[in-house]
Amino acid sequence: MDIDQAVTLTQDRLAGEGGTMSDLLGHFRNRISPVLIGEAEWERVLECAGKLPIAMGALPFGFELPLHERRPEADFGASLASGTGPAAFFEERARTDTTDETAKAIVRLFKEMEAERSPLREIVGRKLMLEYDIGSARDGDRSFPGMFLRPGERPIVGAGGQENDVATVVDALVSCVGWTMTDAERENVERVYLAQPGDTRMDSFGIFPSRSRAIRLAIMGFKSRRDLCSYLEETAWPGRIPAVDSVIARLGKRVNIVRIGANIDVREEGVGPTLGLTLIVKQRYTKDSRYWLDGLTDWDPFLEALSHEELVVPDKLTALADWVSKPTTLFAKSGRYVLLRGIHHIKLVISGNRLRQAKAYVFMVLSGAVAP
Repeated sequence: MDIDQAVTLTQDRLAGEGGTMSDLLGHFRNRISPVLIGEAEWERVLECAGKLPIAMGALPFGFELPLHERRPEADFGASLASGTGPAAFFEERARTDTTDETAKAIVRLFKEMEAERSPLREIVGRKLMLEYDIGSARDGDRSFPGMFLRPGERPIVGAGGQENDVATVVDALVSCVGWTMTDAERENVERVYLAQPGDTRMDSFGIFPSRSRAIRLAIMGFKSRRDLCSYLEETAWPGRIPAVDSVIARLGKRVNIVRIGANIDVREEGVGPTLGLTLIVKQRYTKDSRYWLDGLTDWDPFLEALSHEELVVPDKLTALADWVSKPTTLFAKSGRYVLLRGIHHIKLVISGNRLRQAKAYVFMVLSGAVAP
């Protein structure tokens, strides 16, 4: 059974377990430390998840956990793919509720993916990731989730002459939410891509319709802090590059960093001042069948290094270390499932010329394709 068949089988079986993602998450509360997500914060997550179909549990879902905040809050993320039951759910929502801007955006994007010989599908496949601001939503309505596409079918690499691929993905994202790209935005996105070294890749493209307008680009694979700092200089990043170098050097003394990633925001006026850093201590390859499987101690060295940073809450690091677990067999009304939990990545956010935030992105993967 290939992965698409396994996902379809899991979606079909989950339909017998409830109606929404809230029904599914309710079974996992005792597996999530209240240090990471408190009771009141959990209710807010369930309220959001109650608007999503339970079949979305067949693809990775999880939480963004702010390790720098004492409040036990979280944002929620989930995935879906065109041509599936969850896609049909949003199609029906868009037809029956003309005020649901999220559903309308998803339908527009999936329509482009499903077109014959779709250039977008050739680059990113059929998958879309959604990120709902819940714990971080303090300044107004953040009900429209962030939307992310990953060029997993045709990787976009630096010095690869793939300007057209970059434009295809960005145009699809911004147009699905009703934005029109300005000439300045288009030129800035292209400039950021053209500055990429040849051994890096564009890992994801994102937009946040409920936040200030920007296009989030995640570039992975920098071999050294010198390479990253040179890249930031070439893209005219407006922050203090020595501050970035200092953070990487400090952590590099405590743990072996094999690659570095950067999240930057592209705006009409240029690159935004906030920088996200992802320090990779274990190389991952998305085509690897064991991509989602971490050893139980793989993250320990990085968590230990992070514990020396003053802004990180120690209790949260301890609870985070317990998130990674062995594959667990679960028994439900529709039969057996296997649950995987792990840390996907940890992002360090630099703004105002210093390290301001540390965020852990944790996932859960559920499969009903279990051999008897």
